Amino acid sequence: MDSTQVRDYLVNLQKTIMTAVSEHDGGTEFVSDSWEKPSNEPLQGKGITQILENGVVFERAGCGFSHVSGPKLPPSATQHRPELAGSPFEAMGVSLVFHPRNPYVPTVHMNVRMISVKPANSEAVSWFGGGMDLTPYYGFEEDAVHFHQTCYDALSPFGADLYPRFKTWCDDYFCLKHRGEQRGIGGIFFDDFSELGSEKSFEMLKSVGNSFLNAYLPIVKRRMHTPYSERERDHQLYRRGRYVEFNLVWDRGTHFGLQSGGRTESILLSMPPLVSWSYQHTPEKGSPEADLSERFIIRRDWL
Repeated sequence: MDSTQVRDYLVNLQKTIMTAVSEHDGGTEFVSDSWEKPSNEPLQGKGITQILENGVVFERAGCGFSHVSGPKLPPSATQHRPELAGSPFEAMGVSLVFHPRNPYVPTVHMNVRMISVKPANSEAVSWFGGGMDLTPYYGFEEDAVHFHQTCYDALSPFGADLYPRFKTWCDDYFCLKHRGEQRGIGGIFFDDFSELGSEKSFEMLKSVGNSFLNAYLPIVKRRMHTPYSERERDHQLYRRGRYVEFNLVWDRGTHFGLQSGGRTESILLSMPPLVSWSYQHTPEKGSPEADLSERFIIRRDWL
């Protein structure tokens, strides 16, 4: 697999997504911050962090591209491949998290990436990973079905078994194990993926990345003008606390970036601008907030 081909796709994907988000936000400009690691550090590489803050629709929408290499693969990347521990590696990817202002618009996450490792006295090993998942604050059946249907359609040309596998993987991964609670309504997630061969696996990765805007923007359009009050805003900030907990405690991407000496400001662009916690918070029975926990933030077959 030619890494230049993958890099060019990822850079263009980031540009396409952030341009669409800016237009959707009424033309709000996003900051584009190019960075490069100092030459005296073990981890080498560069990237582009693009972020829109204080927009009309999005309170914070961050999308980062990075392309790094290092002498030693971090532990977070060798959980399923212990034989590669300590090998030199190259990693590149696009990762995004969008935090909307209106509590009726869900937060979304997507990433697509490739990692290549060159063990001593052996050929290079490459694999792909990524996916997308949706985290609503108020549940709507049609939004959940649309999101999952788009994920299904992106994967179906590459095998009928992929969506159910990746959907289950997503449910297993985006779970706050310390609370016994799902982060959202899920989506798809895959890692260490190369079973279709490098070229076809890359095509599948592109299909996932290219489907993101169609999966998310129609939901934004449906909900962005919904009236809300302080009650809905308080609930949104409380639920954002769960998002922060997952990203800091369980997310392998966050751990990989920090363990490998990545750029902290870019790694943590997924954090929401405002968040709150409440001790033993319990939604009022029969309320829309309780409905979210009872019917949406659970494992369900949405299709």
